[in-house]
Amino acid sequence: MKLVLSTVITVAVLTLATASLFAAGQAAGAASLKNPASLKETAPIVIEVHRDWAPLGADRFYNLVKNGFFDNARFFRVVPNFMVQFGMNGDPAVTAAWQGATLKDEPTKETNKKGYVTFAKTGAPNSRGTQVFINFKDNGFLDSQGFAPFGQVVSGMDVAEKITSQYGESPNQGRITAEGNAYLTKEFPKLDYVKKATITK
Repeated sequence: MKLVLSTVITVAVLTLATASLFAAGQAAGAASLKNPASLKETAPIVIEVHRDWAPLGADRFYNLVKNGFFDNARFFRVVPNFMVQFGMNGDPAVTAAWQGATLKDEPTKETNKKGYVTFAKTGAPNSRGTQVFINFKDNGFLDSQGFAPFGQVVSGMDVAEKITSQYGESPNQGRITAEGNAYLTKEFPKLDYVKKATITK
């Protein structure tokens, strides 16, 4: 955590594991283990969280990252030229525990620009939970619907845009809730996912 002019900024790093994006990189990485100086890659996606934009959303994201909620979470909804969504835990028991833990709505202080990160919600009030999306383009029309950005991708937007969209919106959220990653791995084996989410400051 870093305090900057009353703005608490948390930087969360998403390390991705994907067959489609990183197979070649993993092979190259294995060869580089004998040459430590060559291992200088930056984290695939870095999200900077601004608490003053949406305090409830920022705090929720911080706690989920800190406690490993997003680890192994699939990017289960990808709409090209719109957004990519994740945030359903792979363990149905964990997902069930969070079903009623919704956040109150808060004012939209920042617009949904490309690379901005926002909690998903339904049309009902106070319905934000654990699902998060990254805007692929400027989606300002979401602002009036209560989608309040809490952070932005500051590095790796090019990686986010390469997350596989081959399944679109096909994964069924009801089945993800009931069966978790067992369902996704069997039915949608090429989904990209968060290997590990960490907080750097």
